[in-house]
Amino acid sequence: MNKLLIVGTVAFDAIETPFGKTDKILGGAGTYIGLSASFFNLQSAIVSVVGEDFPQEYIDLLKNKNIDVTGLEVVPGGKTFFWSGRYHNDLNSRDTLDTQLNVLADFNPIVPENFKDADVVMLGNLHPNIQIGVLDQMSKKPKLVVLDTMNFWMDCALAELLQVMKRVDVITINDEEARQLSGEYSLVKAAAKIHTMGPKYVVIKKGEHGALLFHNKEVFFAPALPLEEVFDPTGAGDTFAGGFTGYITQSEDVSFENMKNAIIYGSNMASFCVEQFGTQRMEKLEKREVQERLQQFKALTQFEIALEN
Repeated sequence: MNKLLIVGTVAFDAIETPFGKTDKILGGAGTYIGLSASFFNLQSAIVSVVGEDFPQEYIDLLKNKNIDVTGLEVVPGGKTFFWSGRYHNDLNSRDTLDTQLNVLADFNPIVPENFKDADVVMLGNLHPNIQIGVLDQMSKKPKLVVLDTMNFWMDCALAELLQVMKRVDVITINDEEARQLSGEYSLVKAAAKIHTMGPKYVVIKKGEHGALLFHNKEVFFAPALPLEEVFDPTGAGDTFAGGFTGYITQSEDVSFENMKNAIIYGSNMASFCVEQFGTQRMEKLEKREVQERLQQFKALTQFEIALEN
C-alpha cells in the first residue's frame, strides 16, 4: 500500500459565518488533509504539533481514520495553535480575528521512520522552513511533492518560500495568491511564471468557481459542484488537497492526464467539507456518498457535441 506523508497544522478553530458561530473546534490544514485522504486506499501519517490542551478524543478520531499519528508531537504544558475568523456574507472573504501560534512557534518536525520513504508528500500551509525541514528528512525522493502556501508567507518569508518551491512538483494556491506570487493578473501568465520557479504543475483554486491545472502549455479546468447550502468554507482548500494527493497516492500515476482525475476527486471531497462547520461533515462522511457525488461531477462535466466539418 502506498504511503502519503502529510505535514500541516493540527489546531483549534473558532468560526463565525452568516449561518452561525462555533466555540473552539477541531481544525488545521493537516487535519483536513488527513480526513480527506482517509477515503483512499493508502497509508497516511500526519507530522504536526499540539499542546497538552488538545483532547485525546481528537487524536483518537484521526487514529480511527487509519491515520498514523506517531509524528504528532504533544508538548507538555503547551497550548495548541488557535485561529479565529469571521466570514462575510459572500463566504469568499473573511477577517482573521485572532491567531495564536503557541506550540507552533517552536515546531521542529520529526518524520516517522516508516514514512521517510513516502511515495507522496503533501506540504500543508506552514512556514517554508518547516516544509524544507521535512523534505530534508526523506530517505528517498518521493514520486510527487505537493506544496500548499498562502499570501502570508509571500509577504514575510518569500526567500524561504522560493527555496522550497524549487524542490516541489505541484503547487496549489488560490487565484489571488497566484497573482501576488507571479506579479501577473492573467492566470495563464501567472501559471507560466510560477512554472519557472520550480513546480511542474500549478493548481489554481478559485473557490466556488472550481480549479485550474496548468502543465507547460496544457490547461485543465474542473468546476466546483453547485451546492444548495454552504455553511463554512474553512478547510475546503485543504480538503481539496487531501482528495488530490489521496487519489494520486492510491493510483500511483503522476501524469498530467491522471492529475485531471485528481482535481475532480479533490473538488468532490471539498464539496462535502463546506456543508457543515469545521470537520463535522468529513468526520461522518461515508464512501457511498463520495461515489454518488462523483457521478454528479461526471454528469456536470461530460457532454456530447457534434462538430461541423
